[in-house]
Amino acid sequence: MLPIILQDKPWMLTFAVGEEECQFRYESDGHPVLECTWTDGILQVSALFSVREEPLCVRCDAALGDRIRFVYQPFRMELYRNEQIRDEEWPFGTPLFTEGTLVHCTAGLSMEPIPEAEPEPDVTGSFTGAEGWMPGDGVFVGDCMPFADGERYHVLYLKDRHHHRSKWGKGAHQWEHISTADLVHWDSHPMAVAIDDPAEGSICTGSWIREKGQHQLYYTVRMSDGSSAPVRRSVSEDGFHYRKDAAFGFTLSEAYTGASARDPKIVRGEDGQMHMFVTTTEVSSGKGCLVHLTSPDGETWTELGPIYTAPDAAEPECSDYLALQEKYYLIFSLHGEGQYLISDKPFTEWRKPENPKIPCRSVPKAAVWNGRIIFAGFAGINGYAGTMTFLEAVPGENGEFTYKPVPEMQEK
Repeated sequence: MLPIILQDKPWMLTFAVGEEECQFRYESDGHPVLECTWTDGILQVSALFSVREEPLCVRCDAALGDRIRFVYQPFRMELYRNEQIRDEEWPFGTPLFTEGTLVHCTAGLSMEPIPEAEPEPDVTGSFTGAEGWMPGDGVFVGDCMPFADGERYHVLYLKDRHHHRSKWGKGAHQWEHISTADLVHWDSHPMAVAIDDPAEGSICTGSWIREKGQHQLYYTVRMSDGSSAPVRRSVSEDGFHYRKDAAFGFTLSEAYTGASARDPKIVRGEDGQMHMFVTTTEVSSGKGCLVHLTSPDGETWTELGPIYTAPDAAEPECSDYLALQEKYYLIFSLHGEGQYLISDKPFTEWRKPENPKIPCRSVPKAAVWNGRIIFAGFAGINGYAGTMTFLEAVPGENGEFTYKPVPEMQEK
């Protein structure tokens, strides 16, 4: 018999695909709690957890004799075929297979501890052309968060598997990172914010700021149990390797819907204060809004009320804020469609331009790179998440935007 290692000890099972439909099965009280099947060329590993009746599953194409590795950690399950990762899922709750007994297995099934991961270099890969790009192999681009730092244009984006259906529909998104110096040649970097706690249902969209000599990423965490989403922060000295700031975190007051709070945008205002806009719903009116918070130091935040309230219950998502040429822009998306407001003053007296729509597909956000406003968004494929897309905005004399394709990203 092969024991299941305790739930707090990471482990992996390895085996070669055999001819039987059931590759292995662990049972508890006569019910399967961890099972691997191979049917019609699809290999699937199903695991049961205490929080849901339906199992959490990872699957991939497989052929007879393929080498399979199933990796389990309390916060992530991975499925490899011939040393290439093919699928992932993110557990929550108590794994029922910790008390299971192996009742069937193919020859060659073995269990090993997971080796400690090596530190990643600043650059983990490269490619050309980000317009229409996605990582592939079952990974799609979700919400994009551009940031300009010196000569480089960076895009953080939500890594998506299963079109928002991972982790029983919580999404289980994490922040990936690419950058470029010319909008043509792109480098991939280590994952910026990963799920490393089962309580984390998804890392939501957010923003990047340079403060106190650090690169700081702000985001909310959609919680696995549906409780209020806290605003969190990760920090880095080099802008490529981030660590979670365990000492930082807070939730919105009861005046707002805490579970839906997401997408914090952080800016340093001309008044010396740090300003944050968070997507949520105002409880008293039932309308979606961007609640405005300020802080002198980034540590203690004070709610000021909504900087924008939607006309109905739709929550304004993925907000952004630009100060450019004595104009101020508040950017957000309603029903995934980008739009903006404009003002002659910071943080107040917003007016709607003649054409407020930003035609850059889903939830566009912007960064000013070498004096140019470059929006990044995503084009969905069969639902949420798909490929990355870009658009350049040009402000006219009245400050209102016109748009054009990014020249460097057009096919030669």
